[in-house]
Amino acid sequence: MRRISSSMTNNDIQGNLRLQESRLNRVSNQISSQQRLQSLREDPLAAGHLVRYQSYLGRVQTFEKNAQVLTDRFALTEGYMDQSLELMHRIRELAVTGANGTFTPEDLKNMAEEVDELLKELVQNANATGPDGNSLFAGTNTNRRAFDIEMGAIPGSSEPRISTVRYNGNIEGNKIEVDEGAYLETFSAGFRIFWSEPQQLFSGRDASAFRVPEDSTILIDGKEISLNAGDNVYALVAKINDSGAAVKASVDPISFGLNLQTTDSRQLWMQDISGNVLNDLGLIKDATQLPPYNLGDSVRVSGGSLFDTVIALRDAMLRGDQEAIGGRVLGSLDCAVNNLVTRIAESGAEYERAVNNIERNSLTALNVTNMISREGDLDFTKAVTDMKMMEYVQQATLSTAGRLYSSSLLNYMR
Repeated sequence: MRRISSSMTNNDIQGNLRLQESRLNRVSNQISSQQRLQSLREDPLAAGHLVRYQSYLGRVQTFEKNAQVLTDRFALTEGYMDQSLELMHRIRELAVTGANGTFTPEDLKNMAEEVDELLKELVQNANATGPDGNSLFAGTNTNRRAFDIEMGAIPGSSEPRISTVRYNGNIEGNKIEVDEGAYLETFSAGFRIFWSEPQQLFSGRDASAFRVPEDSTILIDGKEISLNAGDNVYALVAKINDSGAAVKASVDPISFGLNLQTTDSRQLWMQDISGNVLNDLGLIKDATQLPPYNLGDSVRVSGGSLFDTVIALRDAMLRGDQEAIGGRVLGSLDCAVNNLVTRIAESGAEYERAVNNIERNSLTALNVTNMISREGDLDFTKAVTDMKMMEYVQQATLSTAGRLYSSSLLNYMR
């Protein structure tokens, strides 16, 4: 038989009060934080889901921000390319007008003045910077101007004018993750955008007896190509053509020199990474010279930049050379316009892809947020109801305890 003492009753009441206070405190904390889970041990399964969902939500939000940054950049670069295209249309109009043979040399000089101003505008667009001050068209060399100009004396002009425009960036682009394992590349390097024609390089050195002296590596248009000791020029041609570079290699059937041509309008970059294969073939100078201005002295080059074409037009107008204006210059202008149109279309497609990624990640973030809410958010109505019920129970317990201990020894001392 169990003996019930007053101390046991007191302990039970105090234990119940502490339990009720603990539950009331937990519900109060849930209401104040609006979170159902206050610690992982309360619901380990839900807590595990919650941690994974929150981690995934963070990644999705990062992808969305990355895509937004890309849309801003694509819109900015496309704007400058659109402006450049408008300038090129006006330059072409002047070329067509100057080539019809009805204008005097003085008229052509006046046209050359407008072409020269349009050239300056083109260079200014090509050297555009973003809101952060970084160059837009210099590849990943964003801390420098994309193009440098050289002033010089031009026949027919009494003052120095732009004689050369040299690309000062690189051919690299940044890959930015916009989804799990999916990347978009910011590839707005000026060596492609502001180029006129496919570039062709003709080596003047006979390569019929050439053999690679040792295992070597060359860089063609950003692609590293491994060569084995003993490879002849035909093996070299095959490896270049199979490398994925935007370059087609061939051997001249008469001079047996190695010829290279880009498959679209761009400047060709070459470099010996290890060994001296390209230098031995006469295509480039020694390794101390860096691309793209490291071509060998015997190399003949065809195809220049958009700026080279505009400079050639201006100079022909200053000379009064209508035949040159209506011949190769006009053809090069058409190539430059077509290339700009192509690059603008590529930029527009990349912009749309970035926008699609923003929309998809935004929807994904909303769905994941709902999943997080389902696992971790508090049912506010239920929590308030539970807290009120616990307060009533606590008050009832305190009232009962008060009645139990209302009698004391003083009640019997009369």
